[in-house]
Amino acid sequence: MGRAYEVRKASIQKTGAAKAKLYSMYAREIYDAAKRGGTDPSSNASLKRLMERAKKEQVPADIIKRAIDKVNSGADESYEKVSYEIFGPNGSTLIVECLTDNVNRSISDVKAALNKCKCKMGVQGSVSFNYDNLCVIGVKGLDEETIMDAIIEAGLDIDDIETSDDMVIIYGNPKDLHALKEAILKVQPVEFEIDEIGMYPKDKISLTGEDKEIFDRLINMLEECDDVQNIYHNVED
Repeated sequence: MGRAYEVRKASIQKTGAAKAKLYSMYAREIYDAAKRGGTDPSSNASLKRLMERAKKEQVPADIIKRAIDKVNSGADESYEKVSYEIFGPNGSTLIVECLTDNVNRSISDVKAALNKCKCKMGVQGSVSFNYDNLCVIGVKGLDEETIMDAIIEAGLDIDDIETSDDMVIIYGNPKDLHALKEAILKVQPVEFEIDEIGMYPKDKISLTGEDKEIFDRLINMLEECDDVQNIYHNVED
């Protein structure tokens, strides 16, 4: 499928013991978005998008409510978004995003995973220049031509558009995410199957044998780090 789905598969798994981490991750993100932009989703697009995604991923409503109530109560937690650029086995690369209240803890946890897999962390820019920062929207029930007409009429540009398994996937500038969604909704009320902003590799590679085993082990270990929010990479499934 499209690039967006490959990244989603590399994200935190949503089953079993990882559910607790999923809930904690969304609680942090929602709190942070509400603290930065206000607790009313109608006037805070980032918060609204997070709440919609959380509901889709079956995060309990009580967890969402508690995160927002925490802001309204005057709680003053402080989270920082940090990213780490990583060189994996045999030409593979990763970008790991964390949302943390303790940067020393997050970098220590990530480095511990790298050391166990004999992988290295790069300096800022050493990996990310091979990735595009894009928003990605996935829609069913409309065709490419209809969506393109709506986007052109709204005066917006996009990076790419593709159809995969009856879903039209649009890649664009992150700052245009809300405007792109509004343009599509003017055509027809739809549910957005994909609604993401992330880092997408310009080129991909394949790994086999021991290299693939090391890469998979690294992904699993990174997913277990409490502060890790998203993992992006250039490896084909």
